[in-house]
Amino acid sequence: MKTKADRAAGTGMERRAYPVKLEVRAGATSGTSTIEGYASVTEAPYEMWDWYGSYTEVIREGAFKRTLNANPQVQLLLNHGGLSMAYTRAGRLRLSEDSTGLHIAADLNTDRGDVRDMVAAIGDGDVDEMSFAFRVPVSGQKWSPDYDQRDILEVDIHRGDVSVVNFGANPATSVAAVRAQDFDRMPDDEARILYERLGRRLAPATPARSLALLRALAEVQG
Repeated sequence: MKTKADRAAGTGMERRAYPVKLEVRAGATSGTSTIEGYASVTEAPYEMWDWYGSYTEVIREGAFKRTLNANPQVQLLLNHGGLSMAYTRAGRLRLSEDSTGLHIAADLNTDRGDVRDMVAAIGDGDVDEMSFAFRVPVSGQKWSPDYDQRDILEVDIHRGDVSVVNFGANPATSVAAVRAQDFDRMPDDEARILYERLGRRLAPATPARSLALLRALAEVQG
């Protein structure tokens, strides 16, 4: 018979998403922009759910230290899929941990259409959340005696990703301003077209998500 203790069993690759503090600024050369923000926050409890109900999870400060010291291969993606937009191995994605959490800085090539769409959506405030993919080593977690709180002490992000995503689960971080020279003066009708293109690209083919997208578009158009 399964009990809450089964929560401590290994689960392989995991993802967590957060409303984020993201800033986009024009790069030093034409055709580039730089994103800075946090793909994860530490010491900020949030609620998770599984087949036993809800539990509290906290990623503890220092959880990224070992994996970052090992120079992990990590890519910046959109909704955990598609072509890489920046890569640690190429030097275009830089990761570090500070007292807030996992900080990212990514140099983006805005000559790419998918990058322009993403930056425009961030600038409009339509996409303002991030997620990261990780594994937890066997000794990298600690559960409370009642298995209602999980402290994540260490993560492994090698060959994982940090992603800009549609929706997040952790309200710990704040929405940020975006200052992209190529987009901050874009007319509203052009920005709306880019948003709709992004929505068509990202919307999963499920009735619930399709309905949510239609409602979002109706709000924008209204």
